[in-house]
Formats: sequence, C-alpha cells, structure tokens
Amino acid sequence: MKKSLKLCLTGLCCIGFVAACSSNETDGNTTSNPDVEVNQEGFPIVDEEITLSLMAPGTGLAEWKDMPTLQEYSEMTNISFNYTTPPMSDFATRLNLSFASGDVADIIYGAGTGNLTPGMEVDYGRQGILIPLEDLIADYAPNIQKLLDENPDIARSITTVDGHIYTLPAINQHPNSGWAVPMWYNGAWLDALDADVPTTTDELYELLVRFRDEDPNGNGEADEIPLLDVQMNSTRLAFLGAFGMKAWGVEEVDGEVRYAPHTDNYKEYLTYMNMLFEEGLLDPETFSQSDEQKKAKGQENRLGLFPDWFSFFTTGQPEDEAMNNPMFHPLSSPITDEPLIPINPGITRGTFAITSNNEYPEASIRWVDYFYSQEGSEFLDMGPEGYLFELDESGNKVKLDPPPQFDSSEDFRGTLTPAYGIPTPTLVARPEGVEVSEFDQFLDAETAEKINPYGEVPIPLLYLTNEEQEIVNTIEVDLKSYVEQLEARFITGVEPLSNWDKYVETIEGMNIEEYIEIYQGAYDRWASS
Repeated sequence: MKKSLKLCLTGLCCIGFVAACSSNETDGNTTSNPDVEVNQEGFPIVDEEITLSLMAPGTGLAEWKDMPTLQEYSEMTNISFNYTTPPMSDFATRLNLSFASGDVADIIYGAGTGNLTPGMEVDYGRQGILIPLEDLIADYAPNIQKLLDENPDIARSITTVDGHIYTLPAINQHPNSGWAVPMWYNGAWLDALDADVPTTTDELYELLVRFRDEDPNGNGEADEIPLLDVQMNSTRLAFLGAFGMKAWGVEEVDGEVRYAPHTDNYKEYLTYMNMLFEEGLLDPETFSQSDEQKKAKGQENRLGLFPDWFSFFTTGQPEDEAMNNPMFHPLSSPITDEPLIPINPGITRGTFAITSNNEYPEASIRWVDYFYSQEGSEFLDMGPEGYLFELDESGNKVKLDPPPQFDSSEDFRGTLTPAYGIPTPTLVARPEGVEVSEFDQFLDAETAEKINPYGEVPIPLLYLTNEEQEIVNTIEVDLKSYVEQLEARFITGVEPLSNWDKYVETIEGMNIEEYIEIYQGAYDRWASS
C-alpha cells in the first residue's frame, strides 16, 4: 500500500501546540458586546435574540433564509442572520470587493481556499480584519477543541505562520473523503465488449480504441466518445498519477518539493494525452465545452469514461443502474510500476471566518461549533426530521423519498441545507443510525479497492509568510497561466512536443527555483512543527 499522509502524527502534543498559538497577542481584534451573555453550553446560545450578517457562495437552489435547517437552527440558538449569497461564479469577486471596502460581513462561510486563500488568511489576519480564533475555540468550542486535540495534524494545518488560527476547516472523516473527482466507466459498454477495467496505460488505450470502433452503445453510428472532460480539470489528476505525479503544481516526494509540470514525468503525461487526442479517443471539445454539454453527451449514452462525483450526475441514470458503472482504477505506466491516485488530505481550509465587524465572536464560534459534533454534523447534512428522513420506533433514521418535482434526494437536499456544493465548516462523517444503502455500499467497495491502496496526498496544507506569499503570488500569475495554456496546446498538438525543451527553459526563466525553495521551506516548517 502506498504511504499516505496521516491525520494523527505521533509525538506531537496538540494541547501544547494550541496553547502556544493561544499565547500570541490578538491585538484586540475581537469586539465582544458586553451586554450579551453567551451560554457556554446547551441551547439557546444567547437568551436574547441577536442578528449577524453572513456571506457565503450560493448554489441557487434556494434562498438561505428559506432553508429549514437554518430556520430551525436559528430557533435553537436565538441567532438569526442577514444572508448575502452571491452565485458561486461571482463569490470571489464579491468577497474581494467587500474586503477592499471594509464592508465585510460578520461571518464568512463556505468560502474554501479557492475564494479565501491561505494568503488572504495571513494578510487579512495581519491587518486585523479576520480575528484569531484559537482563544475562542479553547473557551467556547469544545467540539472543535476535541478534534484538534485528537488530530494534531489538523491544528498545524490551520495555524498560520504567525501562530494564529484565522479560519476553520471542513474535516472529512467520511469513507470517501479521499476522493478528488472520481472517473467512471460506462458499465453497459464494458458488458457489450466483454471488457475488464484497465490497470495500465496500455490497457486503457486498447479499451478506448474499442469504445471508438466497436459501437458499444449499439446504435449503428460512430458517435461514441471514449474519454472526455472539461478543460482536463477532473481527469487530469488521475492521468498525472499514472505517470508518477500527485499534483498539477508543487508536490512532495520523499520530503523533497518539486514542481510537477517541470518534470520528465509531465512530458510523458502530455505525450500520452496527445496520442489520445490525435487518435480521436479524447473528446476534441475537451478544452471548449461546458459542464452542461458534457452531461448532455452522457445522457445520450455517448461516453465511455468520464468524470463526475457520481456517475449518474452525468448519465442521468437511477442509482441502481449507476452501480453497474465501475470506478476508474489507478494506472501503472512504462515509467511507474506502482499505480498512484492523488487524494485529498481530509481538511478543507477557509470554510468559516469571523471578521472584526462582528460584535458577537463568542456566540459566533459557539454557533459553528455544534456542526463539529456527530449530532450537529448530521443535522447540517440531513436537515430536520421530516424532509430527508423520519425516525422509526427505535430512533433510527429512515430515508424518505424526495418530492416528485426533484430528480434526486441530492437536489432536494440542496434546498434544505447550505451543506451542498460548497465546503462548509463541519465534521463530515457518515450519519449514525442510518441504513447504508446499496449504492453507498457499492461506493465503499469501489473506494476500498481503487482509492485507498493507491492514494497519496500531494503535499500537506502549508502556510507562507507574508514575504514568501508576495514572491509566490508574483511568480504564480505568469507560471500558472503559461502551464495551463501549454497543456492544452501540447495535448491538442497545436504546440508540438518537440518544443518541450523550450517550454522547460521558459519555466526556468520564471524563477521556478525560488518558487520551489519557498515551498520547500514551508514544508520543512510544517514537518518540524
């Protein structure tokens, strides 16, 4: 089994670690209202109702003020909210504008590192716009504190270089927590061809050729698309893994940091993907189509291998039919004997922050702490009784069918709770007292066979100093843009792979050595903390 990053590291005492963090001055950034007394346990959190402002990315399925989960929790806590929930596509811009204007909400919720980056945490924490949370956690958040004490790696992954915690993470302990975006085979096509799931790059190539040539959808037309993606954003990691890489950027290999798109491994990845593209095995619209167009092709039964969280999100099949679609198996290749699949570390940062505008930080941290308990996690995930479940005579949760206007329970769930499509501050775990469905049993088995034995975390969650972040930001702007453009050009053949040396020279001219040195230093700090 490949080694993977463990959440629990021996020899590190989290209590001492958090205590050390708490010893730092908070610069008076908290603005507690002395007229409001916060109950340290139980509900309500405050005896007299208070109102806070909260900004989060919205999925568009329902207004947050209308979600039963948030309505009931407001009644439980005596805390109500004014919600600002711009669409996910606009959230980063709106958040940046709010920071720039100073008119930032009391709470920033569900942002994740894509919108509230580690650099922003450090910068806005230093400016006092985001307040330190470690003392609040110690005094008012026993569920969060318990997780930090039990899992020291979480504490050092969310503590910035100045010793403070500015945002809370989603902590994923679900059996499928390691998934990036999985890929799925069209099981009916495998049955039609009497084919097995490939385990090498050569076997995959041979299968994709058969998908292209042997009419597996049986309609008499050459309309099959063996493999597709949208901008390679979902399949990329699986194929990088086949050539010994864990990230489309910086990664750690045996304690050494390297930039994967600057390696010979990456050239082998590009060569393989270019072959698939040139032979019509990779959808020619991969770099131009939308996710909606991808799903439309899936619902027409034209796809052989495709990415999505669940296969039925693309195919439109019911769950029982989707269980015939096997998960992608990590591949070995001529340059790596051992299959590899990059996995998530089980921690997503940037999901909850309290700003200096907030007059009730103690009540706010107590409000979110509930979601880090098993009971609170299930409440956030499934909502109140009577929607997704009901309790039987033994107190077990029995799943309910969604109303007929919803295609699936997931679509219905997205109208009940904010914990849908965004990274929410919570302990993600399988609900207790709920019968595991056949579909979940299928996912567990696929994960145990095809993810767990081969998964590796690309690099721990790191923080940079302000100076390091400024240098990295300067380098990354051009570096990422260039790598992204050249990936598409190399794969589609617009840029011949004979220009590889020129590509490497260009990257070396972008201060890649300093970039790697900074991340190596950050990794060394993390490893020795």
